[in-house]
Amino acid sequence: MKKSKIVATEDILLTLCQSVTGVLAAAGNREVNYSPMVQKIQKTCLRPDLGCFVLFDGGFSGLVVINFTSQAAMEIYRKYMMSMGMPESELAQFHTSDEVGNVMGELMNQIVGDFTNKVRLDLQTSINQSQPKMMAINKQVQILINTQLDQPQARRVTFSTPEHNIFYLELAMDKTEFIQLHEFEKAVQENPDDILENAKQGSYEVADQVSPDVDDDFLRDLGL
Repeated sequence: MKKSKIVATEDILLTLCQSVTGVLAAAGNREVNYSPMVQKIQKTCLRPDLGCFVLFDGGFSGLVVINFTSQAAMEIYRKYMMSMGMPESELAQFHTSDEVGNVMGELMNQIVGDFTNKVRLDLQTSINQSQPKMMAINKQVQILINTQLDQPQARRVTFSTPEHNIFYLELAMDKTEFIQLHEFEKAVQENPDDILENAKQGSYEVADQVSPDVDDDFLRDLGL
């Protein structure tokens, strides 16, 4: 008898870690790495200097917390904005700036959005996320999920940036296992940038196929 594939908490956590590194890489922060060792923790907390949390529910319930040191937050923020063409002279100087909080909150939203999409494709279930809450704090604040989890599990992973700054991801969720009953074909996740690029390439190919001998007035009548 074929052994069923089982996806447990650590597998879901790994998917979340991959969403963190993938989104940050696309946002100009390549070579952000996470530790291969994961901590079991008793509670999730917002910690100094910049913390963010997102609740999710649906196929399973949980909480994602990311805690940035001020140095890590500023490195990620600066590289992201500069990758978008923002001059260095116009960047915020402190992690307490509203602009830094807004940018980091948007990145968190993209991370959890990527994660929920992966869950939908890989686990064939759906989860919904709340709006990320990002805040600069100087004291530890415990975060609890409003709904009671049957068997709560909490994990903590350490991330490091190329400049050796540290931030932490914490995940709290129901103890759950997804058991694959039979093989299925995963849907391909479409990348909006790839769709636009393919459409642009298709336009070039159509233009290349137009004969240079065709009368210009005729092409103009066709709107080409």
